[in-house]
Amino acid sequence: MGALEGKVVLVTGGGNGIGRECALIAAQEGAKVVVNDLGGGLKGEDEGSAGPAEQVAQEIRAAGGEAVSNSDSVTSLKAVQGMVEQARDTFGGLHAVINPAGILRDVMFHKMSEDDWDRVIDVHMRGSFNVARATIELFREQNDGSYMFYTSTSGLFGNIGQANYGAAKMGIAGLSRIIAMEGARNNVRSNCIAPVAWTRMTQSVPIKDEAQAERRKVMAEKIRPDQPARFSVALASDQAKHVTGQIFGVSGENIILYSQPRPIETCTKPDDAGWTVDSILKEAVPQMAPKFYDLGRAPPSAQPKQAQPA
Repeated sequence: MGALEGKVVLVTGGGNGIGRECALIAAQEGAKVVVNDLGGGLKGEDEGSAGPAEQVAQEIRAAGGEAVSNSDSVTSLKAVQGMVEQARDTFGGLHAVINPAGILRDVMFHKMSEDDWDRVIDVHMRGSFNVARATIELFREQNDGSYMFYTSTSGLFGNIGQANYGAAKMGIAGLSRIIAMEGARNNVRSNCIAPVAWTRMTQSVPIKDEAQAERRKVMAEKIRPDQPARFSVALASDQAKHVTGQIFGVSGENIILYSQPRPIETCTKPDDAGWTVDSILKEAVPQMAPKFYDLGRAPPSAQPKQAQPA
């Protein structure tokens, strides 16, 4: 029996990359799957196609699983409500949402158009709101529901040329955390994952030299979309019911638990004295400065721990 036996799962962005692997692996683990994908280009500039989602659904059915396809956009709340109804009408319910649907519009911020900003925020941030809002009442009523949202190291650490994407992805981390807090009493869980995988998004970054081309080749072999997909499916299972409100990462065979912002330094003055502009600059800022984060993208590396046998 698979980890998702008896579950119905909605996977957005399920026609390509990580989403496709999420749909296939969920079905392999016994889930009935609604495969959603607009079937559009990486930048979200075209109308899309029903082909990618249906192709994945057919692949699941050909392997003996149960799946239906949907090619509507997560940017429409009404469309997502239709996905929920499709799941309930076809399979009798819905228990989990895995939401990797996304686009990219990379450009330096000083050159970014309103449309570049709006389209990325619409798909990622608004899309995450829509899939949650369309399902949250059902999940609360049945005292059972799981979300896997997709954040990114572009939001957690920052990445040049991705202000729109990074802002949306950091917002998703906040959304997931609060859904987890509010949903705890009704067994509604929410986590998010910052994946590193060889997909059409990572392939879109221009190659500058032979060394980078060689690194790309290694990435394609070592950092595959099925790795974060497998983790996403695992957290949708009942065996992970105690896991909620967390930010994870998966890069190759490394499973990462990320910290979440907490105070690291506090400077205090007695109430009768208080801070002045001058004392802030001469005392508070110098006291905090040794703990400032620099502009480097990667955090200090931690030695990976080997998983212990159960």
